[in-house]
Amino acid sequence: MKQVVIFGGTGFIGTHTAQRLLREFGVEQIVLVDINPPQTAPYAAGLRAALGSGKARFVQHDIRQPMPVDALPNADLIFNFAAVHREPGHQPSEYYETNLLGAMHVCNYADAVNCNHIVFTSSISPYAVSEESKHEESLPVPETPYGGSKLVAEKMHTAWQKAAPGRRLLIVRPGVVFGPGEGGNVTRLIHSLTKGYFAYMGNKATRKAGGYVKELTNVFLFGVDYQKRNSEGLTLLNFSVQPTPALSQYVEAIRKVGGINREPHSIPRGLLLGVSYPVEFIARIFGIKQPVSPTRIRKLYRSTNIEPRRLQELGYAYQYSLEESFEDWKKDKPEDFGVDPSETRLPRQVSPQLAP
Repeated sequence: MKQVVIFGGTGFIGTHTAQRLLREFGVEQIVLVDINPPQTAPYAAGLRAALGSGKARFVQHDIRQPMPVDALPNADLIFNFAAVHREPGHQPSEYYETNLLGAMHVCNYADAVNCNHIVFTSSISPYAVSEESKHEESLPVPETPYGGSKLVAEKMHTAWQKAAPGRRLLIVRPGVVFGPGEGGNVTRLIHSLTKGYFAYMGNKATRKAGGYVKELTNVFLFGVDYQKRNSEGLTLLNFSVQPTPALSQYVEAIRKVGGINREPHSIPRGLLLGVSYPVEFIARIFGIKQPVSPTRIRKLYRSTNIEPRRLQELGYAYQYSLEESFEDWKKDKPEDFGVDPSETRLPRQVSPQLAP
């Protein structure tokens, strides 16, 4: 691969994917297209160095607008990570506006530069929540604007792939993706456990499909390589730790990695849900951002039981267990686990073989 363009390239998944490509593959240049500037956190140091050397380039652009083709290279491979995705957090129309216009503009750009390979991150949201295991052959029945917009965006990318011979499209439907820089539900779970205010609400056995961001980058590259070797035009892959972990398994893995001895409390589900309504109402009045909302509370006890069946059929070998994922996260961003980063630094005189 000579030129890679990543839409949504400065976001959480885009940053990790770019660093993986720069670190291990012979990419001449990566172009990051995003509405937001590149990450400045320590875990993104490799990308910052590449931006400084010219190995990576940043193009600021709103994906809802047509692509500035003259400012972008003739890409050999395109990743489309750009999306509005947090739920709650946006009006229903915003999910469709960004995710559908973005899909159209990315596909138009691929046409304009004659790029024949796109990797698109969808979501497990098109399957909807379910205690029953879902896999790639399961009928998607989205329940939310986000899930609906992602399913339509998949169809738009698929239409692009089928429009000309030789085109390849890899669609990956990940569960919750976590790791350094996530800042979402799993980060909040870690903080609540380290600070001692986490409580179960009758949801210990609730299954939550998800996986480590660095594992996801492995899956992207595995899928791209598989398509090239087998001349497969359209590939759909679910992504999650397998078997789908229960909430209690996330909690116990975090407790072990974080050295948290206190046992989580349990409170009635109805009590927490009842409290969330006035808390959200007051927060809206005063413009306060806070993590308690009825939508988030309901998500905590509804399962997303997604099976990555195709990955298993193709013989994909996972690099990280659930516990190993959190161990690696803690190494990259110890402050998320309540550890002062300076305490994890090795002295300068250590052997190079032991350096991080």
